[in-house]
Amino acid sequence: MYDTLIIGGGVSGMSCALVLGSAVKKPFVADKKIGIITHQKTSSLQEALFNNAYGIPAGTLGSDLLKDSLTQLSELYPHIDQIEGEKVIRIEGKFPNFNVVTNKNSYATKSIVVAIGYSNTFDIHGLMEFVETHKKTLPEKQRIQLKNTDHLVTEGIYVAGTLAGWRSQLSIAAGSGAAVATDILTLWNNGIQSQSHDKIQK
Repeated sequence: MYDTLIIGGGVSGMSCALVLGSAVKKPFVADKKIGIITHQKTSSLQEALFNNAYGIPAGTLGSDLLKDSLTQLSELYPHIDQIEGEKVIRIEGKFPNFNVVTNKNSYATKSIVVAIGYSNTFDIHGLMEFVETHKKTLPEKQRIQLKNTDHLVTEGIYVAGTLAGWRSQLSIAAGSGAAVATDILTLWNNGIQSQSHDKIQK
């Protein structure tokens, strides 16, 4: 049983995973089991070139960022399970007993972070009732989002990135994923506001 399972290995999903991973030394996180389904084939980063993203060297390719983020997560936070080569097709159950079904396996989890793109080809059964027209893109693009309040779709299910209704900018998507991670940390810390920072040792 995962405490949280992140669906999607793009910007928002990896940002969420990195923040959760970095909090491992906090007492209320130490016993938590975290996983991420690292599906990246449909990520808009596959064709992206970055010259205007804070902290990222100009000329960086999105495809390289995708690969590098997986390496960073596995090297710094190996306690987070990376599930590769699987696509989610269905979500069953309700908080705190969800079952995430992929094309190959199924995973029990207490909470879920949905962090995949905003394409209208979205087709995860169990979430279709929450689909609505994206509010911050051009209508002719036919993008979608999941109905949510501050990233929370329904109890135990969070959405991050463009699927949460944000515009398609790397910095925005990364911030959205990090915001969801801090909401989860706060939940795990009995409602006490929480975040995770690394500091230079003096």
